[in-house]
Amino acid sequence: MLVDITKSPTAENSAIRLHAADNVAIARVAIAPGTELRIEGVVVTAADAIPAGHKIALHPIAAGEMVLRYGQAIGRAKAPIAPGQHVHTHNLGFEELVFRYEFPEEERAVGRLKTCPTFRGYVREDGRVGTRNYIAVVAASNCAAHTVERIARSYEDETLPEGVDGVVGFPHGEGCGHSPGSPDMEQLRRTLSGVLVHPNVSAAVIVGLGCEDNQIEHYLGAGAARSGRLAGLTMQGSGGTRGAVEAARREIARFIERAAAERRTEAAASKIVLGLNCGGSDSFSGITANPALGRCSDLLAETGGTPVLAETPEIVGAEHLLVRRARNRRVAEKLLACIAAYKRYLERFEGSSFDDNPSPGNKAGGLTNITEKSLGAVAKGGTSTLVEVYEYAERIGCSGFAFMNTPGYDPVSLAGLAAGGCNLIAFTTGRGSAIGFPTIPVIKIATNSNIYRNMTGNMDLNAGAIADGEKSVEELGREIFETVLEVASGRRTCAERMGHREFVPWRIGPVL
Repeated sequence: MLVDITKSPTAENSAIRLHAADNVAIARVAIAPGTELRIEGVVVTAADAIPAGHKIALHPIAAGEMVLRYGQAIGRAKAPIAPGQHVHTHNLGFEELVFRYEFPEEERAVGRLKTCPTFRGYVREDGRVGTRNYIAVVAASNCAAHTVERIARSYEDETLPEGVDGVVGFPHGEGCGHSPGSPDMEQLRRTLSGVLVHPNVSAAVIVGLGCEDNQIEHYLGAGAARSGRLAGLTMQGSGGTRGAVEAARREIARFIERAAAERRTEAAASKIVLGLNCGGSDSFSGITANPALGRCSDLLAETGGTPVLAETPEIVGAEHLLVRRARNRRVAEKLLACIAAYKRYLERFEGSSFDDNPSPGNKAGGLTNITEKSLGAVAKGGTSTLVEVYEYAERIGCSGFAFMNTPGYDPVSLAGLAAGGCNLIAFTTGRGSAIGFPTIPVIKIATNSNIYRNMTGNMDLNAGAIADGEKSVEELGREIFETVLEVASGRRTCAERMGHREFVPWRIGPVL
């Protein structure tokens, strides 16, 4: 059983109808065949075994008729579906829907709170505020990846001064075999640059082999940002791996001294840039954790902070809801352009489709197709006006709710959000995704109580309390917001305590 609810299941509470127009309900618990359910005046007897989180038909659904969840179409019935039957991949098909978009007719105002909560962070020269104080060691290419790991590991047994969160490595498999001057190289450089000058990074070292396509001079030239906090070296110029480790440690020694002198000071919550991500989603994601995170997003946007939704494949089928909320037509069309470009990207690979996105775990958790997944995923963005849309790893500079064009693949999406300047990430999961990031605290929010209990060491908050009837979306949303402020001020997340430091840039072009 996926979810154990604390309230005893009854005919009235064993399934949830999310919208008056829906012709399906969502099972809160595993429902046995023959079980009678009474859902908002509709009496139905389960004809099949319905796993927790899965859909049960409330009314007869003809072949070719749309199935509705959240009051929105999620696909067409492949065959007639009788009341009480299980609705999933065997009888529900996917199609790319065509929408008549409701574009904003004029510029929308963005409201703000008169008072703003605060947190304690590290104020940087460019006005951004860090929630952590790391020294980053970044590989320019795969050839320097092992050396970067050795540099970071050399500090594992050292006691660093108070206020220095650690020396962390950014190894990866890119940086050579790219077309020089290609969009792929430009994107990699944008990603690594964002990591090097991130507000959670006090100082950084960029390490290369010396002959790769991605030369370290790109980051150290006259136009490089924060040059006093950035050093670079190559293995060829430092005497190989051992020499590079020693040279990097000499640079890091002075950076640590500087970082140790930095102190947390009070800052407005408007300085929080909160990445919104989900992974290992289940059918409860769109009922519990995502709407609650959406409420937190609205609270942050009201302060002038910046919640940033991502994962372009996971808004497909729900993009019309975001278009309706856009600040102006330019922003709406920029969002749609991201989807169109992503579709062209997929078409380069024969047989690929947006509906390839739901994983086996997503489907086991009750999500049938990408449309159903997307309708739940966009709930993380709350109801605030969409003020801006950014490309992958582009510097985020707006105030208010924004979107970034990233893949749905979690480590790649997080890398883009991080490079854009997110100083915190909130991550909802129904299947227990345990990802983190080297320099950014990732807050894990379980969508159901069972995964929270089974993976307590990985989960910071339990949104399953909503399905259990113990908390409302509003209550959990405010709890997430308070947790965001506490983590921004230094409270460690489970992912940090577990040492999760995944980093995977987005490789989009050919390997040469």
